[in-house]
Amino acid sequence: MGTFRMARINKQLQREISFLLAQRIKNDSVKSAIITGVDCSRDLERARVFFTSLVPEEREALLEELQSVKGPLRAMLGQVLRLRHIPSLEFAVDVSTDYGGHIDDILHRLGMDPKLPSDAGTEENYGEEDDDGNDA
Repeated sequence: MGTFRMARINKQLQREISFLLAQRIKNDSVKSAIITGVDCSRDLERARVFFTSLVPEEREALLEELQSVKGPLRAMLGQVLRLRHIPSLEFAVDVSTDYGGHIDDILHRLGMDPKLPSDAGTEENYGEEDDDGNDA
């Protein structure tokens, strides 16, 4: 299966799971889950669903709640997706935002600014650095 199709399926699963958790699942505790990505296997048998929460202390409890609704969630996905086979869902805590924050802290302690300069890549300074006199 092509990578473009897999990326499209992953994005569609992410969008539908987010919507279903927020709107159709009756368990209010799963509404705080923020779905950050989906990684589906090439054979569409399994989909790892990455999530985070605004409250890091609640992530483990949220993981248990998400595990408890994955059956009904998969059935709802079967109703809205046009796939021959709906993958089984595995939920996993997305730690990439925590890791990014950790890297920012390290850069800050080293005295480096983790953000790009504000004028980098803007049209105002386009071509100013390497003006060698050639107009070609």
